[in-house]
Amino acid sequence: MKGRREFLKLLGLLSAGTASARPLSKIGENLNTPYDLASFNMNDYKAPKLSVVRIGFVGLGARGSEAVKRINRIDKVAINALCDIRREAIEATLRKIEKFSHQPAIYTGKEDNWKKMCERNDIDVIYIATHWELHIPIAIYAMTHGKHVAMEIGPAESIEQCWQLVKASEKNKKQCIFLENCCYDFFELLTLNMARQGFFGEIIHCEGAYIHDIAEGLFDKKKRYNFWRLKENSRRNGNLYPTHGFGPICNILNINRGDKLDYLVSMSSDDFTLKYIQQKAAEKDPQDFDQFEKKKFRGNMNTSIIKTYNGKTIMLQHDISSPRVYSRIHLVSGTKAAAQKYPLPGKISIGHESWVDEEHMKQLEAVYTLPLVKQIGEMAKQIGGHGGMDFLMDWRWVDCLRNGLAIDHNVYDAALWMSITPLSEKSVANNSKPINIPDFTNGYWKKNKPLNFSINHENLTPIKYDENKY
Repeated sequence: MKGRREFLKLLGLLSAGTASARPLSKIGENLNTPYDLASFNMNDYKAPKLSVVRIGFVGLGARGSEAVKRINRIDKVAINALCDIRREAIEATLRKIEKFSHQPAIYTGKEDNWKKMCERNDIDVIYIATHWELHIPIAIYAMTHGKHVAMEIGPAESIEQCWQLVKASEKNKKQCIFLENCCYDFFELLTLNMARQGFFGEIIHCEGAYIHDIAEGLFDKKKRYNFWRLKENSRRNGNLYPTHGFGPICNILNINRGDKLDYLVSMSSDDFTLKYIQQKAAEKDPQDFDQFEKKKFRGNMNTSIIKTYNGKTIMLQHDISSPRVYSRIHLVSGTKAAAQKYPLPGKISIGHESWVDEEHMKQLEAVYTLPLVKQIGEMAKQIGGHGGMDFLMDWRWVDCLRNGLAIDHNVYDAALWMSITPLSEKSVANNSKPINIPDFTNGYWKKNKPLNFSINHENLTPIKYDENKY
């Protein structure tokens, strides 16, 4: 009897432990930092002012070349270097700014020529718009060589790589500006300010996504250098492109600034489209596409569910290979009101019956539109870049560097948002088991202040706008 009582007692302890335990990550994985990080908080860091922001660009495909053209319209900026392995990409970019006084140094022809550009002493910022695999390595090298970085979005290869990025920024006290343009879209900024002002009440749940059918384009030789994005989709299975829908709702939920992500579960469907597109492509062009014959493409739809430390939930989706209408979802659900974008235009509700009417929506926009948008929003729309949000984003980080202000989206945001890819991969590979999410702020999230996108200073960066030149 004593043995049976001891067994039942042990069973009860095990059951209690199971009920209260946090989800475990993959066995053997170290989600905590493997490095001795500097005791320094980049979230509040104000780098020394730059009267002129001198920039070197690496990666001049569609994103990079348009960024050069766009940033050229910001005053107090010098474009001092251009780097791409393809000489023709550099020449096409130069034509976009030929009417202006920039005389950038050129780096081309070699895979690692970007290193020489990072070593120059006449550059303050390295703007990274290469294929995903190079984003973090270039950023680390550039910060190690005394440069701030403005890094285009994409996934991290591993959690360790994210920690390396954090270490490089903290150790060298260089800004890692994460270029998530959707954080500067107009409805997303509107709902952020509404959340700040308490319009939604307590936020309960948010949703974000990247649903964009680019399946055929993955097999287009002209679209992406060396089929780099197709290769990513043939070797990884998870949320490969999380940040478009994720960034804006992380801002609203004050992630890294009063709350943190706790754990996620992730599930992917099978692939029902890419394998058939590959077969057709290989029939026409076996030299290029036979290499993908035995690859197992990622599932069409990935859905990840995330819990925050403060008890909020997030649903995040990714699908680039199903014939669906474009959507980034942007949903905010609170105790008093809700917002949803996609289908367009964005809508607000204050009850379950219906969305507010057009007149009421105009009134809300008049009250809650941020000063940043009121100041340069219309100009940004004229200049362009996904409806103006790209220009708004670039003007904002240039203005912050020129005035010695803390940037909006720093290395902790970059590491966290990019980590969703390897974390979702681990969950998918382990039958959707919960995976703990690292705290890249190393505890600073408890005292970091929420974003406000303030432009409350007297040295706003001028914009060069002449419709005859652009």
